[in-house]
Amino acid sequence: MRRYLLLAIPLLIAACTPPPQTETKRWSQKMVESHGLKDSYCNRKHQTELANTGWDYVSGLVANAVLKAWAMYPDKTEYYDAVKAFADRNTNEDGTMILNSKGETALRPSNIDDLPAGRIYFTLYKEEMEKGNTKDAERYKTAATVIRNKLKYDHSRINKGLPGAGGFFHKAVYPNQMWLDGLYMGSTIYAEWQHAFGDPETKDNAESWEDIALQFKTIHHYTYNPDKQLNYHAWSAEPIDPNSFWANQEEPFLGCSKEFWGRGMGWYFAALADVLEYMPKNHSDYEAVLKIFNEVAAGLKRWQDQESGVWYQLLQYDSSTTADGKGDTINGETYNIGTAPNYLEASCSSIFTYAYLKGIRLGLLDKATYLPVAEKAYQGLLKTFIREQEDRTDIVQTCASAGLGPAKDPSRTGTINYYLCGKDVTIVENEGKAIGTFIMASLEYEDYLLNK
Repeated sequence: MRRYLLLAIPLLIAACTPPPQTETKRWSQKMVESHGLKDSYCNRKHQTELANTGWDYVSGLVANAVLKAWAMYPDKTEYYDAVKAFADRNTNEDGTMILNSKGETALRPSNIDDLPAGRIYFTLYKEEMEKGNTKDAERYKTAATVIRNKLKYDHSRINKGLPGAGGFFHKAVYPNQMWLDGLYMGSTIYAEWQHAFGDPETKDNAESWEDIALQFKTIHHYTYNPDKQLNYHAWSAEPIDPNSFWANQEEPFLGCSKEFWGRGMGWYFAALADVLEYMPKNHSDYEAVLKIFNEVAAGLKRWQDQESGVWYQLLQYDSSTTADGKGDTINGETYNIGTAPNYLEASCSSIFTYAYLKGIRLGLLDKATYLPVAEKAYQGLLKTFIREQEDRTDIVQTCASAGLGPAKDPSRTGTINYYLCGKDVTIVENEGKAIGTFIMASLEYEDYLLNK
C-alpha cells in the first residue's frame, strides 16, 4: 500500500515538467486503469479494487466516472464489469436495500452523502435492459427509486418558519444547514431519476423539478457574494445553534461560513451542469437555475490562476496567503495551528474543468467566453497535478477532506487556518475525489477534441 504523499511545498511540485500532452493520449483511460479500477483512496482509506469497494460517495464518484468512460469507449468492457460488480456487491437481491459491510442499510438517516453513488444505476439499468437481463435491470431501477424517494420524502429539511424552509439538511448532525457539497450529493440523482423514470405529464413530476430548483435557489440566495462572485462553503438557517458555531452571526451573509472552498464550489458547479442536462427547458424554474450556473461560471473564470490555469484550495487567495501560526481558539482550546500556504488543488480544478466543458457542450455556457478557460484549465491539470510513472498515472495535490463542525468537532472552524492546517484537511495523492473528477474532465475534453 502506498502512503499518502504529504506535499510540504506544493508550488514547487506544480512547477515540475509536465507529461507529454498529445491529443492521441487518452488520459481518461490512463487514470481509470491506474486508479479507477484499483489502488485508490476513499476518504483516506486505501481501496485495492473498485469491484470490492463499499458504498460511499467517493467510491460512487469513481464508479460513475469509470462508467462514463465505458460509455465513451464501449470496447473497454472491463470498465462496465467493475462498476456492475460494485453495484451488485452493495445492493440486495431485489434492489430494496443499499448495503453496508454488515449487510445493513448503507443509507443513514438524512445523510445526503450516502445518495449520489446511486447514479450508476441509471446506466446499468439501461444496459441490462438492452441485454435482456430484466431481472438485474429492474433491481437497479428499484434501488435508484429507493434513493430518490428517501431524499424526496424522508430527508430532513430546514424547518418551516426559518429562512430557506424546504432546503435539504446536509446531514442530520448538521441541523438546518445546507452545504454546497450537498447539491451534488442529492439534487443530481433526484434530477436523473425524474428524467429517467418520472412521468412528465404528472403533477408530481413538475413539483419534483420545483423541489430540485428550490435547493439551488435557496443556497445561492444565501451563500452567493456578488462582490467576490463566489459562494461560501455552507450556510445555516439557525446560526445560533451550537452546531453552527462556525457561521457568521451578523449581516451581511448571516449564517454563512467564512471562506470560499474550492471543492465545495466544484460540487456546486458540477451539480448545476448535471441537473440542467436533464431539467425540462419549459419548466418555470429552468431559467433561474441556468442564470445561477452562468453566475458561478463567471466567478470561477475570474479566480482562475492565470499562470497555471487551475484553481487554489481557497479560491480568493494565492500562495502568498498562509495560515497565521496562531490557530483557532474555540471554548478555550486551540486548533489548526500552522503556517501552511494556500495551494493549487487537484479535485476542484478537475471538476471545474468538467463543468465548464460540459456546460459548453450542452450549450449552457457561451463557447467564445469559456472555451479558452476550459482549455487552459485542462492543460493546467496535466502540468500541475499529473505524474507519469512507468506503469501508472498518478494525481497529486488533493485536499483529503473538509467540513464544518458539528459542535462535537470544534476544530472544523471554516477559517483559513482550518482549510490549510486542519487535522482532516491533509494534502494527499490518488484520492478518489480527484481520480473521479479528473476522469470526468478528461472524458469531456476527449469528446471536445473528437467533435471540434
